[in-house]
Amino acid sequence: MRTEMINIDEARGIILNHTEIMDIEKVDLLSSLGRAAGEDIAASFSLPPWDNSAMDGYAVRFENIQPATPDQPVELKVIEDLPAGYISKNRLSPFETIRIMTGAPIPEGADTVVMKEDTSSSGDTVKILVPPHRGENIRLAGENIKKGGQVLRKRILIRPPHIGMLASLGICYLFVYQRPRVAILSTGDEIREIDSARNPSKIINSNTYSISALVKEAGAIPIILGIARDDKKDLIAKIQKGLSADVIITTGGVSVGEYDYVKDALEATGAKIEFWKVAMRPGKPITFGTIKDKLIFGLPGNPVSCMISFEQFVRPALLKKMGHKHLYRPCLWATAKEDFQAKKNLTYFLRVRVFCQDGELFATTTGDQGSGILRSMVQANGLMIVPPDKKKVKAGEKMMVQILDRSFELEDQQIQDM
Repeated sequence: MRTEMINIDEARGIILNHTEIMDIEKVDLLSSLGRAAGEDIAASFSLPPWDNSAMDGYAVRFENIQPATPDQPVELKVIEDLPAGYISKNRLSPFETIRIMTGAPIPEGADTVVMKEDTSSSGDTVKILVPPHRGENIRLAGENIKKGGQVLRKRILIRPPHIGMLASLGICYLFVYQRPRVAILSTGDEIREIDSARNPSKIINSNTYSISALVKEAGAIPIILGIARDDKKDLIAKIQKGLSADVIITTGGVSVGEYDYVKDALEATGAKIEFWKVAMRPGKPITFGTIKDKLIFGLPGNPVSCMISFEQFVRPALLKKMGHKHLYRPCLWATAKEDFQAKKNLTYFLRVRVFCQDGELFATTTGDQGSGILRSMVQANGLMIVPPDKKKVKAGEKMMVQILDRSFELEDQQIQDM
């Protein structure tokens, strides 16, 4: 076990080195949304499978209608109406046309479609007033994707366009990486359940719900274990109950207080502790270990420290387990709107509101940065990263911001006072 305080990159490296990618499972098409693809998928046929009309109009032979003008239109005989979903059995002869609807296959002999708006029809004849270019208004077979073309690559995040493409190819089921089950245990005599009677000496267990929400947002499955009291036997029993999951998260009890028993309880359960302090603020007291192939995270009890620790360490591990390639939130440069004094050798994560002004990104803190002030996270859409070798951030300075959501892209975004 690393007993000394380590930096964030070291901590992430240790965690990810112990994180194994899960197996794959077969799910229905819609259930694959937001998951990492567990297989390569190639098109079994071309899309579209045949040349088809891009709009309502007339399928023609270009050589017949090339000289047409509004003053001297070319008249063609209409031999058929062809709606979408049907194939014509006719072959166009010179100066014949087929009235065609969007999506209908191009009839044999035709090489161009004239828009309805560029024609004048009467009975079984039509006058072409404005000729298009040869081949215009035709969607060619395979222009979307050709047979054998790559539709999906393993470990790619499946998005709605992928769903549409897979559906177009008749794929109802596919393999994706499994979702880990994450057991969540809050600890401490000072917390109570959300629906329990009020008690002036206790606070509601909010960490279980914020962490469960973050687990769900990441795509994993939260399992709530409840509250363990500041008692080693109770902690050990609750942790053992969580061993049926793939990942265990505890909150609270990981500092150096007289009643901080989590690290000892984990070791008593058979966990191998890898480290328990990271040079960051908030979130310095964090424990990470393993029991066989299960990951165990002991997060701080303060609500903000708990959430920020999750973002930096747990979320990337969950995404790796689920087969994702991209593990971290995006980072952007933004101009600081105010000064901030930091302590050397600690990486700070300041809760900030990122906003766009005249095409440039700015970041302003969301008020008091205390690790127990959950409101600072509610109002934040980013975390400004102050590196350990930097003692002061000056207003007007460009700083890296880890983006939690893209609300700054909404022009009418308003952050209301809480």
